Amino acid sequence: MSTAREQPDPRATLRGGLPDRYLTADDIAVIFKVPKETVYQWRRKRMGPPGFRIGKYIRYDPADVLAHVAERKNTDRVAV
Repeated sequence: MSTAREQPDPRATLRGGLPDRYLTADDIAVIFKVPKETVYQWRRKRMGPPGFRIGKYIRYDPADVLAHVAERKNTDRVAV
């Protein structure tokens, strides 16, 4: 019997519906299967999902992440 609390997979949560919390850079890295540094580079270049600051922390609204994915998918379809 494990006493350690397991963290849910953020990708599974997004597939099943919007999570009830803001996402972290670590969550974004897991969802998109990229290094966390890539998430920070996207932010600096204004390429990835829009994030916002809470003090020194960056957070991502799940609705904005899903909208960003939909926009990217639409852009890729138009480019083909």
